[in-house]
Amino acid sequence: METNFLDQLIFEPLTRKNWGLFVELFGSKGACGNCWCMYYRLPKPEFREGKTEDGNKNAMKELVWENKPAGILGIYEGRAIAWCAFAPREDFVKLEKSRVHKRIDKEKVWSIPCFFIDKHFRRNGVSVALLKGVTGYAKAAGIDIIEAYPTIPTQEKLPDSFAWIGLYTSFERAGFEIVDRTSINRPMVRYYTNN
Repeated sequence: METNFLDQLIFEPLTRKNWGLFVELFGSKGACGNCWCMYYRLPKPEFREGKTEDGNKNAMKELVWENKPAGILGIYEGRAIAWCAFAPREDFVKLEKSRVHKRIDKEKVWSIPCFFIDKHFRRNGVSVALLKGVTGYAKAAGIDIIEAYPTIPTQEKLPDSFAWIGLYTSFERAGFEIVDRTSINRPMVRYYTNN
């Protein structure tokens, strides 16, 4: 695949208007195991319950219909090929309760806890392009600090199912810096849009 397709990616926040593209990208499995990107947003029992009868999908749809920030889509030739969750940190209840990734200061931050990239477009630099799209969107929206919790793999080739939190190298290439190493393999990284 030619990498110049990355220059044609368009980045949009998830809204009612592009909800259909999001649903198409996530497919019948809701990205992975009927998650629908609700894993970090719901307490564990609610999340587990939501994996049946479209519970998590409907919870995400409700967020979107209420015009709450959910994430950013990467769109190529009219279809969504990439997604990352992107919202104020306090919207992600699991992050707020995390011992490993607890807040390091009182700054208002927006978090990127997870990614999903169409399997036909993986390993082509899409995650870096998506992160650059997010930082551009954040600058335009007046969001000062973006925070994330990617993995530094302990093995050479990480299975795709473990890459949903993002790879540190992608964040590094997009200009993020490590701000906390409480977890050696899951550092906290930040991007400051006003630098």
